Amino acid sequence: MKNINYNKQFKIFNKKGFSFLELMVVVVILGILATYIAPRLMGRTDDVKAIKAKVDIAAIETALKLYNLDNSHYPTTEQGLLALIEKPSTEPIPLNWKEKGYLAKARLPKDPWGREYLYLSPGIHEDYDIISYGADGSLGGDGKNKDINSWEFE
Repeated sequence: MKNINYNKQFKIFNKKGFSFLELMVVVVILGILATYIAPRLMGRTDDVKAIKAKVDIAAIETALKLYNLDNSHYPTTEQGLLALIEKPSTEPIPLNWKEKGYLAKARLPKDPWGREYLYLSPGIHEDYDIISYGADGSLGGDGKNKDINSWEFE
């Protein structure tokens, strides 16, 4: 058998880590990437909040449909969305109200701006309307202030 000197053949394995220059090159590359990518991600927070509001409204709509299936009516405006987590004590009192409520975690979500969703039943546009007034908290608006309405998406 031939005596092989592993130290000469596998010299690369004898290194003890990265040099300062190699680390600086990596830091510079990451800095360049962050310069181009970060501004694109930073401007997306308003879009993410609008998507979260739509997801919340879809979850509330699902709970309302289950409530309607059990009780043959939607909660009234006066009963509000609270009827999905607590049995209403005002008319019409649901006869088949689900003991644990209709929303996961037994709590009502707030819109991404920290406000309650507006609920109307009967609604102006459908059997019920659910509305978030957007970032400014008032009716109407464009961009991040645009209202998010249950009847505008499927």
